[in-house]
Amino acid sequence: MARTTKRDYYETLGVSRNAPTEEIKKAFRKLAMRYHPDRNREDGAEARFKEVGEAYEVLSDSEKRAAYDRYGHAGLQGFDFGQPFEGFDFGGFGDIFDAFFSGTTARRSRDAQRGADRRIDIEIDFEEAAFGCEKEIEVSRNERCSRCGGNRAEPGSQLTRCPSCEGSGQVRRVSRSFFGQFVNVTICPQCHGEGRLIKERCKDCKGAGRQRQTRTLMVKIPAGVSDGSQMRLSGEGDVGANGGGPGHLYVVIGVRSHPHFQRDEDDLVYNLELNLPQAALGCEAEIPTLGGKPHTLKIPAGTQSGRVFVLRGKGVPRLHGGGRGDLLVRAGVIVPTELTDEQRALLLELAESFGTEVSDEEKGILGKIKDALG
Repeated sequence: MARTTKRDYYETLGVSRNAPTEEIKKAFRKLAMRYHPDRNREDGAEARFKEVGEAYEVLSDSEKRAAYDRYGHAGLQGFDFGQPFEGFDFGGFGDIFDAFFSGTTARRSRDAQRGADRRIDIEIDFEEAAFGCEKEIEVSRNERCSRCGGNRAEPGSQLTRCPSCEGSGQVRRVSRSFFGQFVNVTICPQCHGEGRLIKERCKDCKGAGRQRQTRTLMVKIPAGVSDGSQMRLSGEGDVGANGGGPGHLYVVIGVRSHPHFQRDEDDLVYNLELNLPQAALGCEAEIPTLGGKPHTLKIPAGTQSGRVFVLRGKGVPRLHGGGRGDLLVRAGVIVPTELTDEQRALLLELAESFGTEVSDEEKGILGKIKDALG
């Protein structure tokens, strides 16, 4: 009968021979989770799981590891090999390796739990976002029952200790397998982890301890918020369970668009449309401002399309203070799409004056227009 050769323990765990203990522990944890029989039903998973456990038992023990490094598997003869998981308190498979490395972490229902967070979306005007405002909002949330005070029992009724778990809220069951002894810790099915039994439930909340209520809150929105900004109102979410603190309320702000301005962080962008004579000869333009009087801007002759004029301090107030952004005026030259005969003649003459080649057909059209105009 052929002799079975054991795999190298370092190869089994996928670590180098000089790997520190912490790296070995992490490798074992990962592989054990992968091949645990409760999770992996494939053929060979159980044998692989035992192999991984044996490798970890050796490499996590400094004396056994030193003997193995020097003499290989032969150097381990005489050592006492037990089950690598024996004696550990496992709180169900979900907690099995947390229990292995850091003790039982089973959570009882009666432990204090923070309330759930809530979210509400509001929409405000462009100017309200820039300069700040106050908004009234309605929030639907779970609050502590006013009748029982969150106790869940009808006022005046008594609470009794759960006989199944003796008030602990947990039930422990010990079982044995070829992996060793397992202690399965679960929430008590009779009291659902409360450790007590309610004889008469509160009539208002039906024993939930909480009720859905709609409240009106005033929210102060600071100047300078932008579209998509979030505000956190601490403690304005759902009430916590078993004495836990309340959750938070997150207010998500949507900002309506403006007919004239686009926003670039703290700056405003305004698109100024100029016709050909205005851009070529220069002019004065009235520029709207946010929350103030229009600004008269002098456009110099020869202004090119795309040129940006900066009006300092006429943008959006900065969210955390420190003045305001700028108003960026972007010039754009608009080319007419429809011309009168007189405008067409003037443009043809202008083209000739710049030395632009005019076709014979266009010259004929220009002559006819001049004759018609006298």
